[in-house]
Amino acid sequence: EVTQMREKLSSAAALLVALSLAACQADSQSDKTNANPPTIAANNPADADVAAIGGTGVPDGYVGRTDRANMKLSDAKYLVSGNGWDVTTGPAHILYMPGDTASGSYTVTATIDQLAAPAHPEAYGIFIGGQALDGDAQKYLYFLVRGTGEMLAKVREGDKTKGVVAWTASDAVPKADTSGQATYKVAIQVRPDSVRFWVNGRQTAAVASAGLPTTGVYGIRINHNLHVRATPVTLTRP
Repeated sequence: EVTQMREKLSSAAALLVALSLAACQADSQSDKTNANPPTIAANNPADADVAAIGGTGVPDGYVGRTDRANMKLSDAKYLVSGNGWDVTTGPAHILYMPGDTASGSYTVTATIDQLAAPAHPEAYGIFIGGQALDGDAQKYLYFLVRGTGEMLAKVREGDKTKGVVAWTASDAVPKADTSGQATYKVAIQVRPDSVRFWVNGRQTAAVASAGLPTTGVYGIRINHNLHVRATPVTLTRP
């Protein structure tokens, strides 16, 4: 009888140990599961395009192209304003007239007013040397400014970009005021040996022209989720 009693006690002790281990394992698994709970940002990216209310698409006679194929130009709104447009985006895109092309030595210019501060710095400006803009092999050189007082130049090739001038602060590029507004007269000046970038009548950077796309279509570039006023790009020659 004593032996049977000892066996029963041993079995009970073993069962208690097994239950305790199982509980510990369950707690540990629960900690791992809850260590990195899903966040709202994972399902709703904070930097998604915000479609303009009453989107119009691009102005008559112009062609637009969004950065990604799944973006819709109809989510941008262009309203006539003076000698240009009041623009709300919507997707990041370029805007141009197919017949607006340039080669050799020239200068292209546009004025863009930031009308309201974006949620975070977004840029706008002009481009030149546009080639194959309706296909996968698109290529162009673009020059942008933003309300933080900085400017940038890049080349787009297909769906990739490469730097020409990194984001750089310049006294010629004003910072937006407390209401989020600023005015930028941006220009790209092409010469046989160089490409020069101007803001509000002052040269902000210059690079060698070799290897850069400078022959082709020119136009405007506006990033997403912005409210700006823009004029059509004008072309002048030396």
